Amino acid sequence: MNPAAMTAAHRTLPFGTKVQVTNSGNGRSVTVRINDRGPFIKGRIIDLSKAAARELGFLRAGHTRICLEHG
Repeated sequence: MNPAAMTAAHRTLPFGTKVQVTNSGNGRSVTVRINDRGPFIKGRIIDLSKAAARELGFLRAGHTRICLEHG
């Protein structure tokens, strides 16, 4: 996964799928492309690149509650 790109890892979504991720805490949204598998940490559904986390405003926290939409 490229930390500077708007990419993400998901366990089952096909590579190339675009999903909209919204930070539930502040309402910021980004669209990311699935290009990796993961996360492999219990309770997590998606791993975002550093660029996506920065845009969503939770880079320092490391994790946050999100809303995930794909179509």
